[in-house]
Amino acid sequence: MLRIPRALLLLVPAAVLATACAAPGETPSGPAANGTQTVSIGVSDASESYWNVYKAKAAEAGITVNFVNFTDYNQPNPALSQGQLQLNEFQHLQYLANYNVKNKDTLVPIGATAVYPLPLYSLNHAKLDEIPQGGRVAIPNDPTNQARALLVLQSAKLITLKGGGNSLSTPSDVDTAASKVQVLPVDAAQTAANLAGVDAAIVNNNYATAANLGEDKILFKENPDSDAAKPYINAFVARAADKDNATYLKLAALYHDPAVIEAARKDLGSGGIFKTNDAADLQATLQQIETTLRTAGS
Repeated sequence: MLRIPRALLLLVPAAVLATACAAPGETPSGPAANGTQTVSIGVSDASESYWNVYKAKAAEAGITVNFVNFTDYNQPNPALSQGQLQLNEFQHLQYLANYNVKNKDTLVPIGATAVYPLPLYSLNHAKLDEIPQGGRVAIPNDPTNQARALLVLQSAKLITLKGGGNSLSTPSDVDTAASKVQVLPVDAAQTAANLAGVDAAIVNNNYATAANLGEDKILFKENPDSDAAKPYINAFVARAADKDNATYLKLAALYHDPAVIEAARKDLGSGGIFKTNDAADLQATLQQIETTLRTAGS
């Protein structure tokens, strides 16, 4: 099961829990017999070994972590909202904002994990400036990836978006007269397959890995420290009532323990940029995204 940083919001069809959530009426966390506290965290990649390192570090801090693995990205937020989990860690802020606005929920990020810069690949050009005027660039056509890809192309000075663009931009927002390339929206799973026939393509991490696209094929990446990348920072998420819970904040901070980071890099590759944005900054970014979504939908 791929984490959102790799799959970037591509939903898988089946809703299967690899680990059962607490049954109605059960309390999924609380003091254990040995005096430690048990916290259930929803993830989408519980089989990755870095979580074992994380779990051991949590145990050293007196916290027993129970991972609940999900194969459907639609499930972890409702499970958290309903109290079956105390935290989840599988999504970036844009995804969380979409969920909150759509479901009138108030889940909040309490600690950053990493951002995965979205790359522009090419099999036909070695440098960005080799892409010709009128060239074609394939991008994923699902709403979240599509807007992000357009912002990446604008940062690369290949297109211009009317009004500067935002996390809701679509191909109709491209100022074609002021842009160097034509945008070709395709299914995200087909971006790598289309590379031979286009000048370049935005390819999500998991599809790039499957297609054996190396770093040498990357012409451009979004700046992980830019404001445009902030909506795509992944985070530990809690219910609003628990945003100041000391145990949950400690668990979010544990992700940045050197041993956990080393293990995560080994499992997830070097593409992720670990971020330490605090809870207040993440929550302010989330509020901005939600305001944009509500304004667009009004």
